[in-house]
Amino acid sequence: MIVSCAPFRVSFAGGGSDIASFYRKQRGAVLSCAIAKYSFIVVHPYFNASKYHLKYARTELVDHVEDIEHPLLREALRMQNIDPGIEIASVADIPSGTGLGSSSSFSVALLNALYAHRRIFAPKEALANEACMLEIERLGEPIGKQDQYAAAYGGINFIEFEQHGGVTVQPLVLPTATVSELEGNLLLYFTGSQRDARAVLSHQVTAIKEDPRTVARIQQMVDLSYEMRDLLLAGDLDAFGEALHRGWEMKRGITSQISNSTIDEFYARAREAGATGGKLAGAGGGGFLLLYCPKSVQPRVREAMSTLQNLEFRFDWGGARIAFAQ
Repeated sequence: MIVSCAPFRVSFAGGGSDIASFYRKQRGAVLSCAIAKYSFIVVHPYFNASKYHLKYARTELVDHVEDIEHPLLREALRMQNIDPGIEIASVADIPSGTGLGSSSSFSVALLNALYAHRRIFAPKEALANEACMLEIERLGEPIGKQDQYAAAYGGINFIEFEQHGGVTVQPLVLPTATVSELEGNLLLYFTGSQRDARAVLSHQVTAIKEDPRTVARIQQMVDLSYEMRDLLLAGDLDAFGEALHRGWEMKRGITSQISNSTIDEFYARAREAGATGGKLAGAGGGGFLLLYCPKSVQPRVREAMSTLQNLEFRFDWGGARIAFAQ
């Protein structure tokens, strides 16, 4: 039996610049962190050597890989030429459609589990790259590349996306005190709505192709990601929180689907209570709302946001890994 896991992520700045329609024009960059909430994949030999037995929100029992309905499972098994006689089950700490990169965490954990099943060690860069191939190239999803790299590497990373398609990951090495303060000043709230990120991202892709103003707005967010990286490295967390708010205002200008009146009201309520800044995790449209709140104002912010579910979290530093193998 093999148990593989990969963390979810929260992005701070630069989202949208990891989509090919943008970075093919000019370099993209994202600042993000992995959190200690995971997608788990369990792989086990199946007693019927002629079957694929797959268990997720539903169960599939099929003879041929092309008969598998779950697209990520089907294409990952094809990519690695996995024969029948295998059982795969998935569970996760957080449901999909909440803006924390669940699909890519699933993909990275799955590929790592299948490599371990074949007794092959897969480096983090290879896992991230192949997860991009799986989701973007093979399945044609209108998504970017940041989630796969965040899930594979873990930690706090500055990730650049080159025009030729290459990806550079810069792990941020921060003092322990800075990491502890940053971690303690971040609050994460579920807005109560799940959404299909593909719909939001498809709209962004169209806007990037057709509206030069969208490209300019995303470039502003790329510039902000460099600024926020430098603020973290300098340990200036107050300015980092203020920059999050500027990013909120920038991102809302990309498309009307980024936020809505309900989310805007929650964010305004948090700011009135003392939150310095925040952003919607992921493509927008729902999911989780991240807030930067110094400890002194957190009681007031927590009271203001008491109708939403709070997700306590810590940073993940290990990235994708095999949690158990026997």
